[in-house]
Amino acid sequence: MIGDPLALTIRRKFERPAPALLRAFRGAPTGFITDAFNGKGCLHHRVKPIDPRMHFVGSAVTALCPPMDNLAAMAILDYVKKGDVIVIATGGDESAGVIGDLWALRARQLGVAAIVCDGLVRDVPGLLKAGIPVFARGWAPNSGFKNGPGEINLGVSCGGVTVQPGDIVAGDRDGVVVVPLAEARAVAARLDLVRKKEAETFALVKSGKARKFWDEKGLRKRGALRFVD
Repeated sequence: MIGDPLALTIRRKFERPAPALLRAFRGAPTGFITDAFNGKGCLHHRVKPIDPRMHFVGSAVTALCPPMDNLAAMAILDYVKKGDVIVIATGGDESAGVIGDLWALRARQLGVAAIVCDGLVRDVPGLLKAGIPVFARGWAPNSGFKNGPGEINLGVSCGGVTVQPGDIVAGDRDGVVVVPLAEARAVAARLDLVRKKEAETFALVKSGKARKFWDEKGLRKRGALRFVD
């Protein structure tokens, strides 16, 4: 490498989803959202809320942090807007917590909707008191350094899923789902159908009426079913 590397690269301008589009996803379980997205968009199953009651929907802003470093995560607070979800990608690093309770409290004061990290966080008691949803791979007491190189809003791979700034992010007890902004309207339309079908099936099951969860007749017709007894 010639010369000193850049410590931080920042993108300040990008498109966020319209409020009406975000509202279409509010209240929907992450399972419904991924069903509407053809089973896509789910972060690694280890990225879970630090309190199972936590849930959120918002617009992604992204921070890329190398192992044992949190410069991008610290700096991103200067570039957030109300309703943003801070998505921190660490490549699954488990060497140190990326953010702590005071940082999370400041994020809540700025109107951040949630924090998602595919690495570790710290200060869990304080994070719980901060009053902001925090989803992470785990937690540990030690913290990283502020050296970089890091990136803000250039897009990341977090928990195995590509996340661009402005994408719609939702989280609940099951985990986190990301819907690209370019596909969000189509997914929102299918989400209405998923809600309807789920409600119909729930009503049938609750009533005690018979309901198969697989298509036996269809498999028989295709010759794709064989009994061995």
